[in-house]
Amino acid sequence: MRYLPGEPQQLPGNRTSLAGYQASHFLFEVSDGVATLTLDRPERKNPLTFESYAELRDLFRALAYADDVKAVVLTGAGENFCSGGDVHDIIGPLTRLDMPGMLAFTRMTGDLVKAMRHCPQPIIAAVDGVCAGAGAILALASDIRLGTARSKTAFLFTRVGLAGADMGACALLPRVIGQGRAAELLYTGRSMSGAEAERWGFFNSVQEPEALLAAARGFAQGLADGPTFAHGMTKKMLQQEWNMGVDQAIEAEAQAQAICMATNDFHRAYHAFVAKQKPQFEGD
Repeated sequence: MRYLPGEPQQLPGNRTSLAGYQASHFLFEVSDGVATLTLDRPERKNPLTFESYAELRDLFRALAYADDVKAVVLTGAGENFCSGGDVHDIIGPLTRLDMPGMLAFTRMTGDLVKAMRHCPQPIIAAVDGVCAGAGAILALASDIRLGTARSKTAFLFTRVGLAGADMGACALLPRVIGQGRAAELLYTGRSMSGAEAERWGFFNSVQEPEALLAAARGFAQGLADGPTFAHGMTKKMLQQEWNMGVDQAIEAEAQAQAICMATNDFHRAYHAFVAKQKPQFEGD
């Protein structure tokens, strides 16, 4: 696994603590099991660069081994989420790459989405202001999305002469908002307002801007305090069952649930119920 400067501390048993991780291209902190990742170039509406793409990919891969992170909040600084790929740092250089170079880049950006979908922790995106291009994909690849009325989400790839099929958009977006609505956004590249995003199911809820981050962290904290092994299994099955028939899915869920029944958290929940107490989950 390749890291940019600031490698997380390696723990015995090939586990990883990310509490002391110093990110190079965004802000990252861990508190009470919740990691908050903040895209932090507010003067440019938090665009991505080649380096930030790579570091994000590697960090989400590392989360699979992080015992001290139970949920992740993804947000942006300065009243915007993310404006997509940086025009000067990415778009310009891409016009000068040969085909193998361009394919290496598009595969790398897709690997970021794969890493987000395969990391076991639920990811909660807190989306305010501009959420465009690759930024919209980061929100889409998250598990839960909270927005604001003033947010503007746009899959604007066709606006720059590219296909709407980018970083898995044609697979992910129809599953969230439906085929017809996804087709409209991906063909036109138009902005989707916060109210429309909530109505279409892209946002789970719309918050006041000043309350957005607290709401996302509160949601994440509730998950972090819950049965985190079971949450990881739920995320895994949500991912895997996209490509299964119903019979396959029922069998896969039977196996997944049997595994969860063998956890200590399941036994804790039973004994707490018998004692009329609230269970204290520990993720094992």
